[in-house]
Amino acid sequence: MQLHELVNTLGQDLSRRYGERVHKLTLHGGFSCPNRDGTIGRGGCTFCNVSSFVDETTQVQTIEQQLHDRAGEIKRARKYLAYFQAYTNTYAEVQTLKAMYENALHAADIVGLCVGTRPDCVPDAVLELLADYVQQGYEIWLELGLQTANDQTLKRINRGHDFGCYDVITQRARTLGIKVCTHLIVGLPNEQRSDNVQSMEQVLATGTDGIKLHGLHIVEGSTMAKAWKAGRLQAPSLEEYVATASELIRMTPPEIIYHRVSSAARRPTLLAPLWCENRWLAMTEIGRALDREGAQGSSIGRPFQYIQPEFIASKS
Repeated sequence: MQLHELVNTLGQDLSRRYGERVHKLTLHGGFSCPNRDGTIGRGGCTFCNVSSFVDETTQVQTIEQQLHDRAGEIKRARKYLAYFQAYTNTYAEVQTLKAMYENALHAADIVGLCVGTRPDCVPDAVLELLADYVQQGYEIWLELGLQTANDQTLKRINRGHDFGCYDVITQRARTLGIKVCTHLIVGLPNEQRSDNVQSMEQVLATGTDGIKLHGLHIVEGSTMAKAWKAGRLQAPSLEEYVATASELIRMTPPEIIYHRVSSAARRPTLLAPLWCENRWLAMTEIGRALDREGAQGSSIGRPFQYIQPEFIASKS
């Protein structure tokens, strides 16, 4: 079976509701981050090097230029979501945000926004702005980088906020009709599978509309890269990631939408694990695990059980 037959994916959800394929167009708004500029900290999260997933050259382009260039690359869709991804895309005065968001929304064939940000950077004025777009009929997703619900881990990775902050903002946003997509990382230092399961349980208890799962990437320029080079840190193996991710998916209610079940990075920025260079590898193995052991939602109410994946290990 294909992955979309086992997981409630964003692609199939959008296709069902819009009657055709809707594609995300990634934008760079030139935002900074309060965990880098000294507002709450310096150096950023220990895993972070934004160049691992975004082309910094787009920062000098206007939103209109970026949308035009990206749409020209995508031939599989006629409708798009404008995805503000890099850094903290609510970290500006609300009027600045409004101008940038509306430049995107007013472009041809854009049906909504995905706004990536931190739970501690979403003031009421921003929530009200996004809620107004919801009332206008736009598809609005607030993508919150939680990464883990473990407050000790959040402190260890220099995240700068706790789970309580995420809990409050998520509930406020959803009360206003804004959809929330929660980002979680598998493989953070000192975390076990039981920690990932507990994080998912806490996220589900708060309530969410979407999930993004990421394997930990060790990328050049990050604090974690130094520990990895010194032999003090290991990246998750493909087997470990597939076993944990598939279990998290099985415990997720079927109505929650998966925006991503794995992530990819590219060399030379990527140091480890090398298996995540191929974005399809983990997706394929997760699909096989779910086909074998049960699809999304199949383990709700059952205790966590480690299931050994059945595939040939790839170099990690």
